[in-house]
Amino acid sequence: MKRLFIGSGFSLLVLVTSAQKPQQDTLGSATLEACVQYALKHYPLVQQALLDEQITDRQIKSKLADWYPQLNLNANYQNNFQLPSVAFNGATVHSGTYNTSTVGLALTQNIFTRDVLIALKTKGDVMTNIRQQTVSDKIDVTVNVSKAFYDVLLTKKQIDVLNDDIVRLERNYKDAYNQYRGGLVDKTDYKRATITLNNSKAELRTNEEALKAKYQVLKQLMGYTGADSIRLVYDSARMESEVFIDTLQTLDYSKRIEYQQLMTEKRLQQADVKYQKWAYIPTVTAGAGYNLNYLNSRFGPLYNNNFPNSYAGLQVAFPIFQGTKRQQNIRIAELQLTRIDWDIINLQTTISTQYAQALAVYKSNLNNYYVLRENRDLARDVFNTIDLQYRSGVKAYLELITAETDLRTAESNYSDALYQALSSKLDVQKALGTITY
Repeated sequence: MKRLFIGSGFSLLVLVTSAQKPQQDTLGSATLEACVQYALKHYPLVQQALLDEQITDRQIKSKLADWYPQLNLNANYQNNFQLPSVAFNGATVHSGTYNTSTVGLALTQNIFTRDVLIALKTKGDVMTNIRQQTVSDKIDVTVNVSKAFYDVLLTKKQIDVLNDDIVRLERNYKDAYNQYRGGLVDKTDYKRATITLNNSKAELRTNEEALKAKYQVLKQLMGYTGADSIRLVYDSARMESEVFIDTLQTLDYSKRIEYQQLMTEKRLQQADVKYQKWAYIPTVTAGAGYNLNYLNSRFGPLYNNNFPNSYAGLQVAFPIFQGTKRQQNIRIAELQLTRIDWDIINLQTTISTQYAQALAVYKSNLNNYYVLRENRDLARDVFNTIDLQYRSGVKAYLELITAETDLRTAESNYSDALYQALSSKLDVQKALGTITY
């Protein structure tokens, strides 16, 4: 029973310890959507933006707390080594006691103060502003992760093309070597096959090393810290169907998050103009207090008796002249508001330029995609024909190598064109403000 008790306790300890260990999120197989969602949950920049929202919300509540009554407790004790002297009827006498102590409660209530009023008026726009920054960060993360995803797929596709190419080249190498050993051809074909095969293997090794680095870039953009590798899942047919976008869409500035941020900033600046003008309105505060006063020449009986006093009042503070400081602050706020109007105009022209450039690049890449897709199909047909003719003894080995090189180049170029078109589509969507996450 003792061994059973000890064993059960040890097992319970292990279970509790395991439960307390943080679970590391892993992503074994991932589509593009899964990678984006993982990044939105784990990327440090996004998490910091969400924390900034919470911080701003707490700051607003802290400002608004000044509207509530403020109750303070104050206590003090003072020992006078020498009593103060006063003149009375031509003689100097000492006044007061050697020991004094006061315990008091003070209550204040803001009736009007522009600092708290501006916090109340702008709390909605302040939260909107910080949330818009989070949206902007999420859009950037979505675009960056998507492009990194496409970059990894492109390199993987190039590796697949090279692997297929190496299989064909090894077969050609064996055929050329056997023909050379059989005396049917000279050693030129055999050496050419060796050179071509070695070049493809070297290119394959380069792409394999590049793939590791691109995987690491994707993990970094996703905020992925797991030790397990990510296996990307994608549908080639679906990706080819998603390469298209409506190029006749009308540009709407209000859809861009940058434009929305400027409009929010403008509203906040308009509130600041009002805030500066409110400097001409007096600050009004109500207050009340209750104090317990203890006076005695000896410390021992000091707290036996108290002499309370209480009060209530209203305080109005109004600066009469500040050397035109208030006027200058109002003018500064108005000029800053005008500056934001120019920022809006500049942003509109920038967005128009971005859209025009992104659309031009997309159309160019889409045209390349069409052309290179046709080239891939043609190169495949040419290679199959020449390969058959070579094995029938009609074509020379040099023509087979040329057809093989053309096919590999065409397949690689086609894959590059596809992913370039998909990446440029993201730029068009970002310029239009239609990125979804």
